[in-house]
Amino acid sequence: MAREFTSSIVERKNLAYVTHGSRSQTLDLYAPKKAKEVPLIVWIHGGAFLFGSKEGFPVEPIPMHFLLEGYAVASINYRLSSEAMFPAQLEDCKAAVRWLRAHANEFGVDPNRIGVWGASAGGNLAALVGTTGEVRDFEVGENPGFSSRVQAVCDFFGPTDFLQMDAHRLSDGQIHDAPDSPESKLVGGPIQDNPDKARRVNPITYVTRSAPPFLIVHGTLDRLVPFNQSQLLVAALEAAGAWVKFHPVEGGGHGEYFGAGGGCGLYADPAVAPMVKSFFATQLAAK
Repeated sequence: MAREFTSSIVERKNLAYVTHGSRSQTLDLYAPKKAKEVPLIVWIHGGAFLFGSKEGFPVEPIPMHFLLEGYAVASINYRLSSEAMFPAQLEDCKAAVRWLRAHANEFGVDPNRIGVWGASAGGNLAALVGTTGEVRDFEVGENPGFSSRVQAVCDFFGPTDFLQMDAHRLSDGQIHDAPDSPESKLVGGPIQDNPDKARRVNPITYVTRSAPPFLIVHGTLDRLVPFNQSQLLVAALEAAGAWVKFHPVEGGGHGEYFGAGGGCGLYADPAVAPMVKSFFATQLAAK
């Protein structure tokens, strides 16, 4: 049901992007009143693939400030690893994009101007949505006539190559090779014992020159997702000839972007917020 969120924004809660699916397969959509062909940012929450929701963490707010810039914003749920192993999470994210594109006219969204943005686990899924736009293996479920390809990807400190995480972790950083690590739970066993499954979760596996533009932001002192994880993705995109901008946050940790300036996506680094704004404004501009 749609309701007035503010005097200028309409909120639609718990929209099912999978018919008769679980609550994990719903999204919330916020759009300017009388929206007409506005660009859309799809927010994918983090939480180690184990927790979190479309309502946002207490410290990971949805990027609602983009509504003031004339965007629509969708915040999506997806099945967590306690419900289903990978690739269920990616299948859900892609199903949500297809559903949003199928209903774009109803909501006043431009189906040709959709970007994704996520942090941590959400950054991994955003990157995967970006690099698998032409990969049919993950296109499962409804609205098969609509593409899940997006026009821009903003990845905040998302993991990429699970198999290299411990080799590059800080001395006091999280151990990822453990059988009960978030990454091992996602693939259904210790990651080093399941290299083929780990490679399927790696967005680098699918990188081509036709990948959409990427903005990647990562703190150099991240104890949970090693900084090298983003370096690997950047190198793969550059090698393929895809467009990518990489911004290391010197001395930044994992998710030290909360609260500064009142919106998601902001490290203490003052360069980050305007960089994200400029990225989406450029990549999702009307053609």
